[in-house]
Amino acid sequence: MPVSVLGFLLGDLLFQQLIRLPDLLIVKCVLLMLFVCLWLRKWFGLALLMGWLWAYGYALVQLKQVYLAPEFQGQEVQVEGLICSLPVVDERKTRFDFQLTANPLVLPAKIRVSWYSPEVSLGVGQHWVFKIKLKAVHGLANPGGFDYEQWMFTQGIGATAYVRDPQLAKLIKQDSFWQNFSVIRQLIAERLSVVPHLRYRGFLEALTIGKTDGVSNQQWRILRKTGTLHLMAISGSHISLIAGLSYFLVLHVCLRMLPERVSPQWIAAIGAGLTGWSYALLAGFSIPVQRALVMLVVALLGVILQRHIRITGLIAIAILLMLVLDPLAVLSAGFWLSCIAVILIWYVVSGRLAKERHWLSFIKVNSVTALGLAPLMILFFLQFSLIAPVANLIAVPVVNLLIVPPALVAVVLLFCAPSLAIWLFSWLDVILDKLYQFLQWLAGWDYANLAGLSTSGPAILLAAIGFLVLFMPRGLPGRSLSALLCLPLFLNAPARPESGTFKMTLLDIGQGLSAVIQTAEHVLVFDVGIKFSAQADSGQSVLLPFLASQGIHHIDTLIISHGDNDHIGGAASLLAEFKPTRIYTSVPERLSAFAVLPCYQGLNWQIDGVIFQILAPAVNDDNVGNEHSCVLKVSSASGALLLPGDIGKATEQWLVDNYGDALSASVLVSPHHGSNTSSSQDFLARVNPKMVLIPAGYQNQFNFPHPSVLERYQLNHLSWLNVSEQGAITVEFSSNNLKFSYFRAINQKYWHKVDSSAKF
Repeated sequence: MPVSVLGFLLGDLLFQQLIRLPDLLIVKCVLLMLFVCLWLRKWFGLALLMGWLWAYGYALVQLKQVYLAPEFQGQEVQVEGLICSLPVVDERKTRFDFQLTANPLVLPAKIRVSWYSPEVSLGVGQHWVFKIKLKAVHGLANPGGFDYEQWMFTQGIGATAYVRDPQLAKLIKQDSFWQNFSVIRQLIAERLSVVPHLRYRGFLEALTIGKTDGVSNQQWRILRKTGTLHLMAISGSHISLIAGLSYFLVLHVCLRMLPERVSPQWIAAIGAGLTGWSYALLAGFSIPVQRALVMLVVALLGVILQRHIRITGLIAIAILLMLVLDPLAVLSAGFWLSCIAVILIWYVVSGRLAKERHWLSFIKVNSVTALGLAPLMILFFLQFSLIAPVANLIAVPVVNLLIVPPALVAVVLLFCAPSLAIWLFSWLDVILDKLYQFLQWLAGWDYANLAGLSTSGPAILLAAIGFLVLFMPRGLPGRSLSALLCLPLFLNAPARPESGTFKMTLLDIGQGLSAVIQTAEHVLVFDVGIKFSAQADSGQSVLLPFLASQGIHHIDTLIISHGDNDHIGGAASLLAEFKPTRIYTSVPERLSAFAVLPCYQGLNWQIDGVIFQILAPAVNDDNVGNEHSCVLKVSSASGALLLPGDIGKATEQWLVDNYGDALSASVLVSPHHGSNTSSSQDFLARVNPKMVLIPAGYQNQFNFPHPSVLERYQLNHLSWLNVSEQGAITVEFSSNNLKFSYFRAINQKYWHKVDSSAKF
C-alpha cells in the first residue's frame, strides 16, 4: 500500500506542475494508459495515473468555484452570505472570508472582503447582506516571494472586495456554536482579547485557536531563525499530545471506576478521538492538523477493533486520505513538513536493536527531525536554522508540556472561572517571555542560520537522500557519503554579471517602488517599497525573500529616493537584517537612527566597471516631497538605466536643462509610477529609452499608469512593461544587448492569470 500511495502522490504532484489545464485528448490518453496498467496489474503506474486524474477533476471543480467573470471585475454588486473566518483587524480595516449563501449572479463561492473602519462588531457565523466592489485575485509575483494567488486558489477564494455604502449593510442573523463551531473560536478570541497585560497574546491565540495574525513580524523572524515556527501554531504534535494525555487520563479513570465488562480502552480511545477532534476544530483544520487527526483516528480505530496497524500503513492511509479530500494539499509547505517529520521519526526509531534511554531518544529524534527537514526548509523558506536542534531541545518540552495543556485549561476556565483563567494566562505569559528571551539570545548568534542555499530540485533531492543515508543505523556502510550528497545545497551560485555589465530587477511590490541592481561583486538597492500595516511591509514580504533567493548576503549601497511610504516603508525590515555599507537618501531625518549620507547631484562612483551617478536633487535644492527625489543613473558599455523616483515635470525639466542628451538611457523606470504629473515630452525625448518599466500596483486607486502617459509613450514609439501584469522584471545589461525576463511568464501555473502587457 505505501508504494501505491507514493504513486498517487507523484501523480497529483505532476499535475500541479502544469502551466495550463490539459485538453481532452490528453485526458483520454491518460485514461487509456490507466486501463492498460489495470490490465497488466502495474499497480504503481495505476496509482500514479489515478492521482493525476483525481487532481484534474478536483482542479476543474475548484476553478469553477473561484471563477470571476470579466463583466464583474470592478463592479459593485449586492451579496448575501456568511462570515466564515475569524475577522482580522488592523489599523484601517477588518478583513474576513465571506461564503455566499445566495448567489444569483454566479459569483465565486467564497470572497475575501475588507470593511474599512466598520462601526459594528464583526464575527464569524454572522449572516450579512451588503454591497461590495469586486476585484480579481491578484498577488505580488517575485522570486522567493509568497504565491498569494496559489494560496487563494487552494483556499477556494475567487475574488477580493471591499464593502461599499456600509450604512446599507444589514445583519440577518448570527449562527450559534451548535451550527458553526468557529463561533466558539470567535468567543475565545474575544475573551482572550480582554485578558490584561499579556505580552504574548499572539502566541496564546495561535496555540489555542490557530489565530496567528497577532504574532508580530519580529516574533516571526525570531521563530524562523531558531527553527521553532512549528511550535507556535497548532500542529500535529500538539494534536497528538493532547489526544494522548486524554487517552491515558480517561483510561486511568475507567480502570478505577468502570465495571469489568466495559472495555476501558474503548472508552479511552473514544475520549481521545473526541478531544483530538475538538482541538482540530479549534485549530481550523490546517493541513498538519488534518494529517495528525487522520493518523489519530486510524490508530484509535485499531485500538477499538483490536487490530495492529503498522506505522507505515498508518502514515500511508493518512497521506492518501488527505490527498483524496484535497489534492491541492501538495502545494502546501505544511503538508510536506508534517508528513516528512513523521516519516523521519519512524525512520530513526524503528528497526534499531539497541534500546536507548528516553532522554537520549528525545535528543536524537529532535536533532534528526531538525536536520532532516533542512532541505524542505530551504526549498520553502530559503533558509535553514543551524541552531534549530538546540532551540527545539528546550522549546519543544516547554511548549508541549508547560504551555499548551495549561493554555487549553485556561480557555475552558474563561467561561466558568474568568479570574482563575486570567491568573493562569498571566503565568503562561511569564513562561513564554522566558522562552522568547532564550530564543532571541540564540537568534543573535553569528551564523544562526544559513540563507541563499540552492533550491534546485536535484540539489534538494540529493540532500534528502544524503540525510536518509546519514540517519541509517551505525555499522551500515556508506554513511560517509551523506556529506557528499548534501554538498550541492551549498553550491548555489546564481550567475552574476560579468565585470562591466549589470542586471536590475524591478520588484513587484504593489503601488510602490523597489529595485535591486547587481554588478559582478556588489549589490545596490534603490527604494524598499511600502509599509502596509504595523505587521506587514514589502521589505519583509518581498525584498528579503528576493535577496535570499539570489544568494545575496550583503548590500553595499542602499538609496532611499524620498520619504513617501511607498518608497521608504520597508526600510525597518530590511535594515533589521542587513547593514549596508552606505545609505544615501534625500530625507536623512527619516533614518536618523542610522549612519546615512545626503543624496545630491554630483555624487558618482564606479564599481566592477559600472558607473553610478546621482543626477538630482541639486545641492541647494529647496524642493520637498516627490520633486526632491534622488535620481540615479547606472551606466556601462552595455547600456544605461535611469531611476528617477517620483519626480514631476518641474524636476524633469531641470534635468533636461542641466544634462541634455546625457540623460539618454536604454531603460527608464517610469517617473512617479506613470502619473500624469510626470513623463513630460521633453524628458522622454532626451532619455529616449528602448523600454519603459512601470512600477504601478494592480488596478490601483490612482489609475496609474495614466492613459495620457501611455499615449505619450506610444507617440514616442516607446515600448513599456508593467510589473503589476508581468511580475518582477529583470533586465540584463550585457554584450550590448538587453535581455528581459518576466517572473509571471517563467513561473506560470494553471491557476495563475498571466496578462502580457508588453507593448512593442
